[in-house]
Amino acid sequence: MLSYIFKRLLLLVPLLLGITLISFVVIHLAPGEPTDMQTQLNPQVSSELQQRLRTQYGLDQPLYVQYWQWLSRLVQLDFGESFASDRRPVLDKVLERLPVTILLNLLSIVLILAVSIPLGILSAIRRNSGFDRITTILVFTGFAMPSFWLALLLMDWFGVRFGWLPVSGLKSLGYEYLSWGEQLVDRINHLILPVFISAIGGLAGFSRYMRSNMLEVVRQDYILTARAKGLSERTVIYKHALRNALLPVITILGLSVPGLIGGSVIFETIFAIPGMGKLFYDGVMMRDYPLIMGILVMGAVLTLLGNLLADISYALADPRIRHGQQSDN
Repeated sequence: MLSYIFKRLLLLVPLLLGITLISFVVIHLAPGEPTDMQTQLNPQVSSELQQRLRTQYGLDQPLYVQYWQWLSRLVQLDFGESFASDRRPVLDKVLERLPVTILLNLLSIVLILAVSIPLGILSAIRRNSGFDRITTILVFTGFAMPSFWLALLLMDWFGVRFGWLPVSGLKSLGYEYLSWGEQLVDRINHLILPVFISAIGGLAGFSRYMRSNMLEVVRQDYILTARAKGLSERTVIYKHALRNALLPVITILGLSVPGLIGGSVIFETIFAIPGMGKLFYDGVMMRDYPLIMGILVMGAVLTLLGNLLADISYALADPRIRHGQQSDN
């Protein structure tokens, strides 16, 4: 098992290198430069000053030279300085916002698994029942609904019309004057809508995956054998069928991490949440190349680690894979 993990970690290096190369080229192909944001709105800026700014940022050098210089700094964990007026180190900016994005994504994953797995199991057990038909309609509606439109709709309903939930930020004004319990409630109220919007698409998809996998597993011969032995239906479903039905879901969960991180850009911008997604959006608008690359690298690392954890979980959940790896070692 340790050898398998080590091999997977080695494969992450060329994958991460390829991701950074493609990302670096793509963001530089986009129209506009950081100097345009500082010079085009000021008619008194001369072309000499604009060229001086390009030299200061290193934009006058060939693209491969810029990439090599950036990669050389990255090896030393130096993401460079932001092109914004504060000129802060990119790593400081990203680490300041990263915990918020990780918290939101973890809460989304927990909500997705807590709802979709029982929902998929019940839909499979009660196949073609009224419950199955209703849940199918609901999850497909949620899957097809644009997240940004649903976010705006819920903000209007629960935030503007009824005033039940806050619609922006992570805490209210005067938060520091609240008691510990009131601060906790305030945080939870601010997280309800963003976490729900982040999880709604995955919840719909995972419940269908779970239902499909469970229907496939319960048709297997070993399930018929378990029932023939006189085991209770609860034992057959939750002890024998569920474990094997979870294997494809674990794999899909690892592959869904990029979608969750990418979705952070949408709902963090809509709800004005100071996370990595909002920081990325602001960086793109300002053509802040070091900041964009820093966030992309962080997102790529989290995505690759998520896939690695999915592979390890797959091996732990399936004894056949685990024993096969041990025999190979």
